[in-house]
Amino acid sequence: MEKLDFKKEYKDLYTASASKPKIIKIPPFNYLMVDGRGDPNHSAAFQQAIEALYSVSYTAKFMLKEAPETPDYVVPPLEGLWWAEDMASFEKQLKDQWQWTLMIMQPKWFNKKVFTDTLKKVESKKEVVALEQLRLEKFSEGTAAQIMHLGPYTQEKPTIDRLFVFIDENGYKLGGRHHEIYLSDPRRCKPERLKTIIRHPINKK
Repeated sequence: MEKLDFKKEYKDLYTASASKPKIIKIPPFNYLMVDGRGDPNHSAAFQQAIEALYSVSYTAKFMLKEAPETPDYVVPPLEGLWWAEDMASFEKQLKDQWQWTLMIMQPKWFNKKVFTDTLKKVESKKEVVALEQLRLEKFSEGTAAQIMHLGPYTQEKPTIDRLFVFIDENGYKLGGRHHEIYLSDPRRCKPERLKTIIRHPINKK
């Protein structure tokens, strides 16, 4: 049986043009989440959060695979919400002042019991520093605009600027937090080939 791939199931959410932004409506999903702050390039907490998210996501996937009532599935990509208490510092790339929530979407059958059971299993196998910081939360983003960024994360600003112009010209204003969806694995992909969806919730002016 073919694995359930949420990137195909919700194609509009995981595809975007690099030249033409689009407006989408996003239903609520369950997410594993970890909060943190600081420069992601130099933060041990950032890497520990990623380790915790993937450890639990993959352990749950293989646990659920053994249950006949749940389909096998592809673990969705890593996502991140980004902001700062002073958004001017965010725009000026003062990364030591950044705050973030890293997260991975989970299937609807990933409930609180599955979450608790998975935490126990991961904890029994290895030490995962940020494991206790994980939470399971329903996240509802509503209406948002998004665009594809091709290339290094450090060169996202022109892409973000195009998205903001599109939002303004279409009668919307920014709402919520800067959202990135990482479709490429930076460990296996050259920086110029990285694909990242840049998303921002919006409200009518």
